[in-house]
Amino acid sequence: MTEERKYWVPALDKANRVLSVVSQEPGKYKLIDLSRRLDINKSSMFSLLHTMETLQWVKKGADDTYSLGEVIAVLGSLMIRQFDLQDIFQEEAAGVRDRLQETIQLARRIDDHILYLGKVEAPTPVRLQSEPGMRLAAHATALGKVMLAQLPEAEWERLYPGRTLAKMTPRTIDDRSELFAELTEIRKQGYALDDEEAVIGFQCVAAPIYNLAGEAIAAVSCSMPLHQWEQKAEATRQEIVDLARRLSRLH
Repeated sequence: MTEERKYWVPALDKANRVLSVVSQEPGKYKLIDLSRRLDINKSSMFSLLHTMETLQWVKKGADDTYSLGEVIAVLGSLMIRQFDLQDIFQEEAAGVRDRLQETIQLARRIDDHILYLGKVEAPTPVRLQSEPGMRLAAHATALGKVMLAQLPEAEWERLYPGRTLAKMTPRTIDDRSELFAELTEIRKQGYALDDEEAVIGFQCVAAPIYNLAGEAIAAVSCSMPLHQWEQKAEATRQEIVDLARRLSRLH
């Protein structure tokens, strides 16, 4: 048995085959047709289709033929929106970068880490190492903290069961209680700061991007050397909060 098939789930494989056929020719196949086409016995196909219909993966028409269900349409739409967001970010962030002359970043959260999705680089010799595809600890970044702040407190407990957190720099928050207190404040103010917590010598501000359901699906940030932050702090905060609001509406 290959490693690829070691943990294979046959029922999911069958469901995937059904979705493939139904998506290509919606409204053509009844239960018995799918059973014959996919060489799955009628009893198993009945159970499979019943489950998939309950989950809204497929729907049965008045003529007993099957087509894709609403859940598949929603998931497809969400996937497309994920890529749309990155394209819209590139367009919208370019103006912010030009006004601030600083780097703008886009990221989403995966459990207790962030994944960088996009970056609009500032026209300066200083380059940040945070490239698309890179992951960092959420508690050490403004991007991560502003997304964590949108979660229920029970989720904070799940993500950080231990009292001590890993430090990326001497300024990284390493106490769970201190982090939770800051997340509460971030939730109120609508943005988060990273004061040399991820990279010494750099300050960062981030704000959340929401979907139509009001869920924080990503965040944008601006990072810069400390001496620049002293001059641009207020303008940068406002630009990033406004950018996040625009992306929330456009997305």
